[in-house]
Amino acid sequence: MRRILPTLAAGLGLLVSSLVTAGPAAAAPDQGDQPEQWRSYWVDAFNEGVYTPEQAARAVEDALAINANALIVQTGRRYDCFCNRALYPRTDAAVNPAPYDPLDEIIEQAHAAGLEVHAWVNVNTLWNSATAPKSPEHVFNQHGPTAEGSDRWLNKKVDGTEFQGANVYVDPGHPDVADYIVKAISSIASEYDVDGVNLDYIRYPDHNSTTTHSDWGYNDVSVERFQQATGRSDLPEPSDAQWTDWRRDQVTNLVRKIYLSLWDIDPQTRLSINAITYGNGPQAVGGWESTRTYGEVLQDWVGWLDEGITDTVMTMNYKRNWQPAQKQMYSEWSEFMADNQMGRQTVNGPGLYLNPVEDSVEQALEAVAPTAAGNTAAGWSGYAYANPSSTHVDGSWENRSAERDALAEALTTGPDAPFAEEAAVPDMAWKTKPGEGHVTGQLKLRNGDGLDQTKVTLKPLTNRSQPVTRVADGDGWFGFAHVDPGVYLVTVDLPRGVVGAPVTAVKVDKGKVSEAKLGSYINLR
Repeated sequence: MRRILPTLAAGLGLLVSSLVTAGPAAAAPDQGDQPEQWRSYWVDAFNEGVYTPEQAARAVEDALAINANALIVQTGRRYDCFCNRALYPRTDAAVNPAPYDPLDEIIEQAHAAGLEVHAWVNVNTLWNSATAPKSPEHVFNQHGPTAEGSDRWLNKKVDGTEFQGANVYVDPGHPDVADYIVKAISSIASEYDVDGVNLDYIRYPDHNSTTTHSDWGYNDVSVERFQQATGRSDLPEPSDAQWTDWRRDQVTNLVRKIYLSLWDIDPQTRLSINAITYGNGPQAVGGWESTRTYGEVLQDWVGWLDEGITDTVMTMNYKRNWQPAQKQMYSEWSEFMADNQMGRQTVNGPGLYLNPVEDSVEQALEAVAPTAAGNTAAGWSGYAYANPSSTHVDGSWENRSAERDALAEALTTGPDAPFAEEAAVPDMAWKTKPGEGHVTGQLKLRNGDGLDQTKVTLKPLTNRSQPVTRVADGDGWFGFAHVDPGVYLVTVDLPRGVVGAPVTAVKVDKGKVSEAKLGSYINLR
């Protein structure tokens, strides 16, 4: 190694010199000033909405009736796709037969009407029926209850339980799971003219023994990775702090990888996540890290906003306005989300199905009202299109349509109507006028295995940024989002017995994803 390092240093000097003299990236074009406020329905795929062209047309018409500017359309439901050109197999649901493509249809109709379409994908919920999916390519059939060893991707509780009734989940701590999720989501973004991707169930499951920690994450591969990372040999308790942090990091790493993968496909693709707001808000329970969101389902959406690895957080603020305790919860979360946007955007998502129309209008007014600190959420998204009020939940479609018409009139008509005027989808200045760039790379052995959980540090050479350290995922992938332009050293903390280049240089340009090229490694053990 003593003979290698001087040569490596000289090579890095030449590389750094060439990188510093490279030209800057072109700036994104300006957008005109418009009144901006996010407004949308979530359109779930368990009900009418996109099963036929006629349903898609009606969904667009109903969105326009509330002066919406976007539709969040469930595309990946339970690892089945309401589309024809994705890694997920086509759904078994009773949609019009192929070549009809539900996602293509809603995109065409919505875009013609001036509405954005965001593909809603359930991330960690695998299947929820006693009948297996028909496609042999479905993950449930490939990596579900009949699979063994590392081919079994199912999430597992500490007591060995994998099923909750008919519901079964995948474990984000399994590297093959994370790899499949990123590839499947990327396939949708690559094949369809979607304006964004909306991640649901980007967390660990419910059905826990307490509200303070998660009983899930005990897939054998995940536990083994944790033990390798920590040097421990025990099976950790659900409340174990080190184990809890490790599991939460698996979700964060997955969000980061999806975010940077989408940026590489199309920088203007919006990544939004559906955020848990169980119970009272942080200000009532002792802070963010004391919430059920952070502790029980291990979803750090505040951290994701702070790091900038999600563009928009859609809080699932499902509370009954007519119950005083839940009304207070709604207000607490509304205030917290508006005051903690971290330079990104939060959208208030009330549960329409829990409230009569008049209460949903009251919640909509509060959703977009300034807080005591003067901050305002980026907008409103109603859950859900299929059940627009509590009056006829899962009733006849005619009755539900009548409620939707009543909601539209109340939201858009009268002196206090919150959506009386049209509005534009809020601009993402960090994407349309980027001032930062990103770095990704991959650490691979010559046999193709990734250097799992290896530390990588990004150290600036030409600006005053602080060094940042990340941990490579199970495939050896690492990423640094939103770093200042300049030249950096990428340094790898190689495991004992692994040899290869421990450092390289990379130039970061505004709005670009730069690749840190490190070559392959040899494991001498």
